[in-house]
Amino acid sequence: MRKSLTVFYVADQEMSSQFYEAVLGFEPVLNVPGMTEFRLNNGSSLGLMPERGIKNLLGDLLPDPARGSGIPRAELYLIVDNAAQYHERAIAAGAKEMSALDQRGWGDRVAYSLDPDGHMLAFAESS
Repeated sequence: MRKSLTVFYVADQEMSSQFYEAVLGFEPVLNVPGMTEFRLNNGSSLGLMPERGIKNLLGDLLPDPARGSGIPRAELYLIVDNAAQYHERAIAAGAKEMSALDQRGWGDRVAYSLDPDGHMLAFAESS
């Protein structure tokens, strides 16, 4: 596998794009109606697609993602140099803090928050 794209279904693409730009500290590499993409490293990216976009693609083959609002639907676990700084930016941009930065049993120091669409964000410092 050379590359991966994780896609979050979001209620408001523009608002989510602004949120992630503020949190990540850089602009998306793609931002067109229907998809915003942030390159996270050499091989992985985060995509933001409107909920109605996936519903239009797959129709009645799955429940409407908009009905799952407020339920953690996915987790983005990012290993960064300064987890506290990323976590603080997420909170300032509108994320809900779930757990402050703390040492976890698997060895990482991790802070957790929920983005405006209910996706779990984990900012970690690996030991």
